[in-house]
Amino acid sequence: MVFDHLCVTLVPLFNHLDKEDQARINQLLHHQVFQKGEQITTPTGEAQLVIVASGNLKVYQLSAAGREQLLRVVEPGGYEGENLLFGASNDNLFSEALQETEVCILKQADFKQLLIDYPKLSLKLLEINAKKMTKVEQQSQFLTMEKIEERLAVYLLDLSIAENSDEVTIPMKMKELAAFLGTTPETLSRKMKLLEKRQLILRKGYQIKLLNKDGLEDL
Repeated sequence: MVFDHLCVTLVPLFNHLDKEDQARINQLLHHQVFQKGEQITTPTGEAQLVIVASGNLKVYQLSAAGREQLLRVVEPGGYEGENLLFGASNDNLFSEALQETEVCILKQADFKQLLIDYPKLSLKLLEINAKKMTKVEQQSQFLTMEKIEERLAVYLLDLSIAENSDEVTIPMKMKELAAFLGTTPETLSRKMKLLEKRQLILRKGYQIKLLNKDGLEDL
C-alpha cells in the first residue's frame, strides 16, 4: 500500500534511496496520530525523529513570562527532533498538533544505525539542516520589516508558493499567525481587512485567495 511508505517517500532525507532501502527504513518507523492541541514533543521526552505524514505541527518555546513564541510550522514531509538525537538538547522546545496529525517516529538507536549503514544520509542531513538554518535566518530578517502588512504579504506569497496555488489555507490559529508575524491578533485582523480593502486578497475564515500577487509584492 502507498500508506506503508508514506513517511519515507515524503521526506527528502530518505526518498532518494531505492525502494528496497526505503522499505527497510519504513519497518523501523512507528506511526502515531495526534489530535489537535496534543503535544508531540517536549523537552523531557525521548530523543527521536518525528516525521510529519499528514496534518501540521507547530514548534514553539515559552518566554520567561510563560507565553508561547512560535518558531515554525512543520508541514507533511518535514521533521523535527534531529538536534536532540545528536545531543543538542533544548530545555524549552515543544511541538503540538495544529489539527489531526499523523507522524512517523524513528527512535534514536535506529536513527544512529541508519547513519552508519547509509553514509549518504549524513550528507543529506547536513544539506537539509543547512536549508532549515537558512529559513531561520530568513525569519529573523522577515521580522525586521517595519510594517505588519509587509510581513503578512510575504507570508501569504510564500504560502502560495508552498501550496502551488493562489488559494491558500492558513495552517494555524490567527493568534498563532499573529505571534509568528510578531504582532497581536487585533493588528493582524486590521491588516487582513486592509489587504481586502485594497482588493489584494479575498478572505473567508482561514481560506485566503490572492487576487493580486503583483500588488502584494509591491508592498
